[in-house]
Amino acid sequence: MIRAFHRWPGLLALALVTLLALSGAALSVFPAAGRLAAPQAEAGLTVATLAERILPVYHGVEQIRRAPSGQITAYWFDQGAPGAAVIDPATGMGAGSADPNQTERWLTTLHRSLFLDDTGRLVMAAGAAAMLVLALSGAALVLRRMGGWRRWFARLRGPLAGRLHVEIARVAVFGLLLSSATALWMTASTFGLLPDGAAALAMPEVSGQTGAAFAQMPTLAATPVAELRALSFPYPGDATDVFTLKTDQGTGYLDQGTGALIGWADLGAWERVSETIYMLHTGQGAVALGLLLGLMALGVPVMGATGVLVWLAGRRGRPRIRGNQPAGRAETILLVGSEGGSTWGFAATLHAALTAAGQSVHAAPMSAFAPESYARAKRVIVLAATYGNGDAPASAKGFLDRLAALDRAPKMPLAVLGFGDRSFAEYCAYAQAVATAAQAKGWAELLPLGTVDRQSPQDFARWGRTLGDVLGIDLQLAHQPVLPATQTLTLISRRDYGAEVQAPTAILRFALPKRTLWQRLTGAGFARFNAGDLIGILPEGSPVPRLYSLASARGDGFVEIVVKRQPGGLCSTQLTALEPGDTVTAFLRRNPGFQPGKGGAPLILIGAGTGIGPLAGFVRGNARHRPIHLVFGMRHPDSDFLYGEEIAGWQRDGRLTRLVTAVSRGKRPLYVQDALRAEAAEVAGLIRGGARIMVCGGRGMATGVAEALAEILAPLGLTPAALKAEGRYVEDVY
Repeated sequence: MIRAFHRWPGLLALALVTLLALSGAALSVFPAAGRLAAPQAEAGLTVATLAERILPVYHGVEQIRRAPSGQITAYWFDQGAPGAAVIDPATGMGAGSADPNQTERWLTTLHRSLFLDDTGRLVMAAGAAAMLVLALSGAALVLRRMGGWRRWFARLRGPLAGRLHVEIARVAVFGLLLSSATALWMTASTFGLLPDGAAALAMPEVSGQTGAAFAQMPTLAATPVAELRALSFPYPGDATDVFTLKTDQGTGYLDQGTGALIGWADLGAWERVSETIYMLHTGQGAVALGLLLGLMALGVPVMGATGVLVWLAGRRGRPRIRGNQPAGRAETILLVGSEGGSTWGFAATLHAALTAAGQSVHAAPMSAFAPESYARAKRVIVLAATYGNGDAPASAKGFLDRLAALDRAPKMPLAVLGFGDRSFAEYCAYAQAVATAAQAKGWAELLPLGTVDRQSPQDFARWGRTLGDVLGIDLQLAHQPVLPATQTLTLISRRDYGAEVQAPTAILRFALPKRTLWQRLTGAGFARFNAGDLIGILPEGSPVPRLYSLASARGDGFVEIVVKRQPGGLCSTQLTALEPGDTVTAFLRRNPGFQPGKGGAPLILIGAGTGIGPLAGFVRGNARHRPIHLVFGMRHPDSDFLYGEEIAGWQRDGRLTRLVTAVSRGKRPLYVQDALRAEAAEVAGLIRGGARIMVCGGRGMATGVAEALAEILAPLGLTPAALKAEGRYVEDVY
């Protein structure tokens, strides 16, 4: 529900909100410019002295006004003709034209009313209301995604558009809340929907005399110019008129004959609130705040663009679930934990089958878990994928924390279905963690934990029949995987290794596919990618893609992967049999969690076998000569020293600082973890200096590396887990 409140105002009012933000950002510059340009009054200057300096220069002065920027303007009549000038308070003489800035006036009218008077004011008020809804719902979504206020600025992962959207929102949301709320207040005040609040000040009796000197007016002599708002002079020749003084404290009348203060009204609390709101919205009187709000407003068009991209990506990656019931009216709550979107396809199939069987179903991401909203629910079904090394996928963030915070388990029973790849040691680890946490909370079990291996429609159908038996319905789940948009890649070269050690391996280089205009604008497909991102290959005869780490970036001008032929492996067998000119069907998947990041901190790259792929890509792209230390494990240098020639060249041109190899089939077998222990002092020094560790390869190798690093880190008072928490130790293992 919150996501819908955020999405639709953003999409429907995008142009209007962007116009509000950009015009507001432009207007925020003028208070600062006015502050810099205006001659400022010296400290201690009083209103009486200022008036004494101005009056001899402009005899027909009608009013002296001070703006929040400190600019002092005098208004007068000279032989019936009005005049005005910006005043230098040091001399009382004119220092510039008082004519309003036409650009500022034009922008102000555009910002307030679109040049449409009251109708335009209402339209812009609707835009401010949309911005307020966006800011509130956006803040709620960020809180839910990050897991609370304490993690508001925690590190993000995911596609660039989504990360940029949230990064800007986390900073700008406070300014947007303030700007939109104050805009609505000012609109309500303009249309008379708020009380005036100004204190009534009756016209007092006057002496009937004229001609008092300013020095004889104690109130003017005691009022500093820094507190002045306006001093209005009596009408010439009218002895019944008075001086009217407006300051930051209130409004008073002064007798023009005696100089006495004959009436005063303090500024009311409501007036102070209204003036504070005006200051907060315009920046008049608070230059730094105005510039800060303007800077935050500049994030709106960027958030608008990235929000549209996220929405479009979601529509492409997540199938539309028809007939999705509100959470409060559904009998079955279907919660989905997905990283790349494929689990949502299974959710759509299950939702459709349950709906066809007469069930009312509500599907939502696991991050939206809210059992207090499930008023009519009879069961909760969780479909959960696993990200990385047993972590929560993107749409499940915060689920376990929310479950742990419950006073008691939900009343309706729970079924958990995990999705994963059985070849990984952490097969369905996150789903297992959910089931374990639910059991510890005392949540009743509808079904034992089920699993689906490699997106198998058969596994899913078998689980569906079990669920149908429990529900007493005939539940047939015929799932057809929904794949991302694919492109055809043509092989242009290959290099073969490993035949001598019975580990046939190939470095496959494909031509870059052509980019459409849409891909150029959105970065979709292979329009943008980095080494370490993933490429999905669809093998012939199977609807299930296989993922490989990229050894190249878009700037390299080609798509490159390293593949080892696995016994009985459908995809690896087909790939290692390709010849130049052959094609494959592929798609790109971002992998932001395995990137070297920016900055100049040293990198320790650790890999074995085909794990060298993305690491070689990082080294190849190290044009700025960041210190990189590579530890590479192979069977024998004569057979599977992958990228051997390139590595020598990278060392010569400074892209690679140091290479350490571990040969497992030599006279003295050495594994990667052994090489690390031998380099313990060097590794410890690099880590002490802020180095980041990146590990890629088989899970067994990664486990050995973690054990070796634990030994190396112990004297430093560190652990691999601590480095992972800091984002200084990342893995891409298989």
